[in-house]
Amino acid sequence: MASNFFNNKARAAAAAANAGSKSKPGEKEDNTRLQPWVEKYRPKTLDDVAAQDHTVTVLQRTLQASNLPHMLFYGPPGTGKTSTILALAKSLFGPLLYRSRILELNASDERGISIVREKIKDFARIQLSHPPASDSEYRSKYPCPPFKIIILDEADSMTQDAQSALRRTMERYSRITRFCLVCNYVTRIIDPLASRCSKFRFKALDGAAAGGRLEEIAKAEKLNLDSGVVDSLIRCSEGDLRRAITFLQSAARLVGAAKDGREDEGGDTEMADADNQDVITVKHIEEIAGVVPDNIVDRLVQAMQPKKGRSAYEAVSKVVTDIIADGWSASQILTQMYQIIVFNESIPDIQKNGIVMVFSEIDKRLIDGADEQLTVLDMALRIAKILDQS
Repeated sequence: MASNFFNNKARAAAAAANAGSKSKPGEKEDNTRLQPWVEKYRPKTLDDVAAQDHTVTVLQRTLQASNLPHMLFYGPPGTGKTSTILALAKSLFGPLLYRSRILELNASDERGISIVREKIKDFARIQLSHPPASDSEYRSKYPCPPFKIIILDEADSMTQDAQSALRRTMERYSRITRFCLVCNYVTRIIDPLASRCSKFRFKALDGAAAGGRLEEIAKAEKLNLDSGVVDSLIRCSEGDLRRAITFLQSAARLVGAAKDGREDEGGDTEMADADNQDVITVKHIEEIAGVVPDNIVDRLVQAMQPKKGRSAYEAVSKVVTDIIADGWSASQILTQMYQIIVFNESIPDIQKNGIVMVFSEIDKRLIDGADEQLTVLDMALRIAKILDQS
């Protein structure tokens, strides 16, 4: 028995036999339960895309004409860029032709010139597979235009040489192939490539659109949300709907609302909590998002306040040491300090200008990998010095 445990083939056979014995004839397995909610609730059609009304309207008109230009989608992460082009592609070609007409690449992984010369060029030059001529119902439902689509996600990660090589491929095979470049920073796309594409800007989701989508998911998953949870999700995710959905799923697992005692893929039973109707609260969301409690941030702000005839170093140093020792993120401290100080009307604008410059410099240091305790200490002392110049 012990030898079988270390035998991968024996374990795989046992798992297959176990799965076969538990599945009933004619019973369809619920695979969606094992999916991340980001994929489970990804928009299936253009009508499902939230908060990008102008872009969706233009693409729907393009869909009716069945003629696409080369496209460039850009904007913050989690705003629906990839979901939009995938929904458009499915609406154009349907399930039968989707795999043969769509090539999706993540340019952050495959970004060299060799990928453009081999994989992209080979797919672009392939002649089209014709839709089933006998199935008139399929043709009436899906336009099936005479071209393929190559989707390059994270295109701003492609090297300059790869982008230059892609320019020629786009021109040469434009009759049977369309390109859609998806990126966060349009300035990293070379001008000759950007000028060949119709640009679509995706804006950060506003509270109403993102909140409506989160409420739909919570209703579909039968979650009990406390008041203010949706607003907290939107605030913590900073307009990134993908991050907000991930936080919501993590919170559901945290309180046990998503567990129902069924078995997972490995055959182990998922144990439900004693109270399966727990309410997801704002505190749960903030814990998952890593938000620093207000009382800790307030302690740091109080330590930085000007003190007549005394240096703020000792008070600030003690608070910063406690914060870092408790494991709080320096980047999160920086974000919350920014919200508190910059929107504080009692601080003069001239001082806010100096403080914002400190924030920008500290942010760069943290991104470059500086020591968190020394960096937060330096930030707090420099802000305390600016506040003391009144």
